[in-house]
Amino acid sequence: MTNIRKKHNAEFKAKVAMAAIREEGTIAELASRYGVHASEIHAWKKEVTDGVATLFNGNKKAARAEASDKAQVAALHEKVGQLIMERDFFRERSGR
Repeated sequence: MTNIRKKHNAEFKAKVAMAAIREEGTIAELASRYGVHASEIHAWKKEVTDGVATLFNGNKKAARAEASDKAQVAALHEKVGQLIMERDFFRERSGR
């Protein structure tokens, strides 16, 4: 008999981590309530508490830069596609 590994979505992890931060029960109680291992709850709680500081570190600039980078990558992909089509067209016309 094989155990199927559960994949929890981000919303569930946040819900459990926030319950642990608010101390709505002991970690053991939360683990049994939500059906996850206590070490997972500790890891999710640590991830939340470590990630909170990034909310106030100029994250808006990073988001704008990421959006700009995505737009630039999309334009480059478009140009690459155009060049590939032109290459294939001229290759066919030259008889290769």
